[in-house]
Amino acid sequence: MNLELQNIHKKIRKNNILNDISLTIEGGKVIGLKGKNGCGKTMLMRTIAGLLRPTSGKVIINGEELGKDIKFPRSMGILIENPSFLNGYTGLDNLKILASIKGIIGEDEIKSTLEKVGLDPEDRRKYRKYSLGMKQKLGIACAVMENPDIVILDEPINAIDQSGVEKVRRILNDLKEEGKIIIIACHDTEEMELLADEIYEMEEGCIIGKKINHI
Repeated sequence: MNLELQNIHKKIRKNNILNDISLTIEGGKVIGLKGKNGCGKTMLMRTIAGLLRPTSGKVIINGEELGKDIKFPRSMGILIENPSFLNGYTGLDNLKILASIKGIIGEDEIKSTLEKVGLDPEDRRKYRKYSLGMKQKLGIACAVMENPDIVILDEPINAIDQSGVEKVRRILNDLKEEGKIIIIACHDTEEMELLADEIYEMEEGCIIGKKINHI
């Protein structure tokens, strides 16, 4: 698994949001993005996910260029900003609806994923009754349930209790051992140090520093 960013620029009106970002990321790593609000982390994640096209530069996944060879990554799970689901359905039913689009997993895999993030598959509460932490866990479950090659998580531990945080760590570690690419943004510096193999610090749309963790 290989992800390559080549001289990524993103300009909106007269504002430079991303400035000449080049990275090569191999499978089997958790990559952390660190920086203040507005530094470009979320914009970079959206660009990698194919949700935004760069003004210039290339996103290449396993030799295929986004926007040219493929419209979107072939195998990706994302949680960017606040998760959003159908209020009148249970967590299980929401994931079943989404899983039916590709049809590559069934109910057993969905239930197993819910248990991994700390949600009860048999909970009949509707999504509107979920706490913030439960909504966040469902968002993570949605991102990882189809065992994607690339996982992008923006503030994955937001509003999650300590038990849930430990479950997220185990999920990410399992994905890493399977050779997946995981990209996370997290304001919690201590948690970032625990999760990420490499941490890239961003400022004003640029990568200004890199730290390699031995974890």
